[in-house]
Amino acid sequence: MAQPDRKKLLVIAAGGTGGHMFPAQALAEIMLRRGWRVKLSTDARGARYTGGFPHSVEIEQVNSATFARGGLLAKALVPFRVASGIVSMAVRMLRDKPDVVAGFGGYPSIPALGAATLLRLPRMIHEQNGVLGRVNKLFSKRVDAVACGTWPTTLPEGVEGVHVGNPVRGAVLERHGAGYIVPGEYPMSILVIGGSQGARILSDVVPPAIAALPMAALKHLRIAHQARDEDGERVATFYAENGIDADVQPFFHDIPTRMSEAQLVVSRSGASSVADISVIGRPSILIPFAAATGDHQTANAKGLVDAGAAIKIPESKLTVEAMTEALLAVLDHPDGAMQMSLAALSQAKPDAAETLANMVEELSEKDKS
Repeated sequence: MAQPDRKKLLVIAAGGTGGHMFPAQALAEIMLRRGWRVKLSTDARGARYTGGFPHSVEIEQVNSATFARGGLLAKALVPFRVASGIVSMAVRMLRDKPDVVAGFGGYPSIPALGAATLLRLPRMIHEQNGVLGRVNKLFSKRVDAVACGTWPTTLPEGVEGVHVGNPVRGAVLERHGAGYIVPGEYPMSILVIGGSQGARILSDVVPPAIAALPMAALKHLRIAHQARDEDGERVATFYAENGIDADVQPFFHDIPTRMSEAQLVVSRSGASSVADISVIGRPSILIPFAAATGDHQTANAKGLVDAGAAIKIPESKLTVEAMTEALLAVLDHPDGAMQMSLAALSQAKPDAAETLANMVEELSEKDKS
């Protein structure tokens, strides 16, 4: 039991992509409001994504590594770096004992989850996607609870999951169900977001697909297009040469605002993007990242597609013509666009962070003997 004058401590372990960090940030915000202390355990790469976390979250950097990058020597050193990270984290946890450790996936979450396993501390994981990531799969049979953001989630035999949904940041939650203005003969907005991986194909296909739209629609459109640094200049130039009003940036810090103002979102189907689209409630065209582990982005898109909230275009069928056709299917049918917006909202779990926080608190109350 925690002492009365001691705040309970949650250690969140997460990797260095928005898909892991955004739901981790959402849980941190809730737990701080509930009077807990929160530490975030990540590596140097993950630390670059911590700008949105509340200032009172303590950031702990630990050694971790992945077999996915580097040469033979780097890969040979991976087990030693991981072991070093686990030992270092175990020492820290003995000094400042967490009440619960929650992992959100990614290699940087291994040290904290590994240390919590060694020390037999209450621990859980949250999987954002419809297929467990490598690290979460590794720990799924070694934790007290598995929370799932996408349902159904493919789980190892003998592992039971709890469907909580994917927590969204406060800035997204503030726009839950924001009024939707259907496409019409007035200023309209399309938001194009590609995620941290595989956005090049969107930069290749979406601009010419938009340029192929009838002038009646094009003259009302403003585009917000998130493109990689190496693609940004050519994408911006293409839009400008075709007389299309476009804001092209490598990263939008105000995506919740832009999404709430958009008539349509064109996106990869990363778990966080799908959650944001659902909570805000916008029609979408989803292009699952074909190289995603276990094709999990196709699984992520299923809920919105089955509900009639999204149009899915597999990468293998993504052409300029197919994208133009999908754009017109939304922009030319205002009533249908409104139904897509409502269908997206029907898939939302705006209370996901609260549900996950309840799981953390319940886990902390279990007998730790």
